[in-house]
Amino acid sequence: MWFNNLNTGFVVGYPIFVSIIWITGCLFSGLLRRHQVRPALKLTTEPFVSILVPAHNESDTLRSAVQSLAELEYEKYEVVLIDDCSSDDTLAIMHDLKMQWSDELAITVVGLPVNQGKANALNQGLKAAKGDYLVGIDADSLLAPDAVTQLITTLTMQPDYGAVTGKPVVRNRSSLLGRLQLLEYVGVIDIIKKAQAYLTGSITTVSGVIVAFRRAALEDVGGWNPAVMTEDIDITWRLYRHNWRVAYEPRAVCWILVPERFRGLIKQRQRWSRGGLEVLFTNWRGFYRNPWGQRFLLLETVISNIWALMTALSVLTYTIKLIFLHGLSLDGNLLLILLILSFVQFTLGFLASQVTAKLAGPELLLVPIYVLYYWMINLISCLAAISSYIIDPKRRGTWRSPDRGI
Repeated sequence: MWFNNLNTGFVVGYPIFVSIIWITGCLFSGLLRRHQVRPALKLTTEPFVSILVPAHNESDTLRSAVQSLAELEYEKYEVVLIDDCSSDDTLAIMHDLKMQWSDELAITVVGLPVNQGKANALNQGLKAAKGDYLVGIDADSLLAPDAVTQLITTLTMQPDYGAVTGKPVVRNRSSLLGRLQLLEYVGVIDIIKKAQAYLTGSITTVSGVIVAFRRAALEDVGGWNPAVMTEDIDITWRLYRHNWRVAYEPRAVCWILVPERFRGLIKQRQRWSRGGLEVLFTNWRGFYRNPWGQRFLLLETVISNIWALMTALSVLTYTIKLIFLHGLSLDGNLLLILLILSFVQFTLGFLASQVTAKLAGPELLLVPIYVLYYWMINLISCLAAISSYIIDPKRRGTWRSPDRGI
């Protein structure tokens, strides 16, 4: 009995505890940012930037992505388009775009003969890039006009910043799953990164859809690692191991497409969760070598996976009770607290992103559904990632055509 009570308390209490931490850290982060003085970049002081756009079967999205790059406020930059052996006409579109924008954009096209994954594509793009600063985006990403300016301003403020990541905002919202992910990005991912950056001075991972690097930092860590499933999580922690810092800049906005089919979403989240496991196994020395803030982030990753296993055990136990004993006991008070905190958290995210994310008030009505969605997705993806890692720990990343929404 005592074990069941302890298990139930942890399964429900852990989300409550981390929600309080996220909300508190996000509030203080906002106060700090409000009083922060940022030096304005001038044309004479702007560093030259190379924007890397790796792509695999992105014929439907590439033109709009390059259009957004042509509309940037930043002046000194080039675009490097990398085709990772697409089976559609992505490479031909890249060459068309180079001709189309020849008077306005400096575009380099890199065509790869073998599909070896995003990390390898980025490494090949790095070889062709001329800038001392590099911005990486996905081929379905649309950058806000000031996104690169915000990223580079933050990156150049501190000489020990090796990378800075921006804020992804979901733009496909035609389905319930898309709208739930919209809430997730503004009400969870954004808030977590703000809280992590303020409380620990580090973040768990950069967002591969919008991130800027200092070339010296990339060369210091040997570029991206093709042997992992999530190159963005991996390079974040390799930067930490080489004493570089990583920052979060929520003023750099990037509009993204997300999966709108449950299968596509689970595959994406399983890959994210597996990336977290790979970080744990490759950075276990960080538990006693890294700064305390980074140790906390590693510990939180461990606890999250323990939570997934304990939750799975609880679900199994409750199912057996319901089927054979016809009884089911849940702590209504804890569930109510979790729901209230979720409303507070999402209201905070809503207010912070209402203008940039073009949010409407009725979106908050989805919060009760979202609470169930978020923790269920976390549970399934964590368990799938653990199973995947045990079965095939050396699996390498390659690209498949992604779910870009309905």
